[in-house]
Amino acid sequence: MMRRICRSAMLVFGLGLVFGAPVLSGSALAAANPHVSEAVEHARGAASHGKEGHADACVQHAEEALKHAMAAGTKNPHFDEGIKHLTEAVKHGKAGHAEACTEHASGGATHLAEVK
Repeated sequence: MMRRICRSAMLVFGLGLVFGAPVLSGSALAAANPHVSEAVEHARGAASHGKEGHADACVQHAEEALKHAMAAGTKNPHFDEGIKHLTEAVKHGKAGHAEACTEHASGGATHLAEVK
């Protein structure tokens, strides 16, 4: 009898981990709109390349992030701020300013990650 209770408890715990982890990690929100999650990933990629001083790669990722964000078509204050930051990232990156591109791409990623 005790074995059966322990097995049941372990099963419930395991299922809770499998199905509860995506909800707790926030990926369930991103799954609601895959374009937003793609935009966040590209914005983070832009920031990563910008930190290495690669303004051209920062621009490429920021432009890709903008494409996905626009395809998402979400109405949210964080979304609007994310778009502004990504637009600025592209502008500064094209001017060769990797540091400014990085800051704006990072800001864009932060705001877009808050979109619900």
